[in-house]
Amino acid sequence: MTITQAPAADRAAGRPRRAGLGRQLVGGFFLVTGGVHLGLVAADPQVYEHFADHGLLAIVRSGWHDIFMATPSFYGLLLVAGEITAGTLLLIGGRAARIGWVAVIAFHVLLLLFGWWTWAWCLPALALLGWLARSDLRSSRRRS
Repeated sequence: MTITQAPAADRAAGRPRRAGLGRQLVGGFFLVTGGVHLGLVAADPQVYEHFADHGLLAIVRSGWHDIFMATPSFYGLLLVAGEITAGTLLLIGGRAARIGWVAVIAFHVLLLLFGWWTWAWCLPALALLGWLARSDLRSSRRRS
């Protein structure tokens, strides 16, 4: 089957034309946010200093200050590596995407610890990510 025949074959089989579109968008989004964090680390890693000030647990606030902010360039680059890895896994698809979905969902669950203000982003994002992951994993099982 040629590339031009694939969408027609997908439609004939009852599959959406772009079953992996959500996965590709989330993967691309994480690559972009990894680039944003790379820019922040390169420009001024101290920009992260107050991120955990409203953490829900004392261990989050003190851990951020004592560990992350002790070497913010290093930990900022680890954040970049994690985001780029998760995005890349989603873009690869297949079995790698399963790990990518777990990573992006875990990332957002952990963000909830940084204060009530993060919930405004994370709760809708988790609902969307859960729906997209479920849809993507179901469609990949049907193709297998």
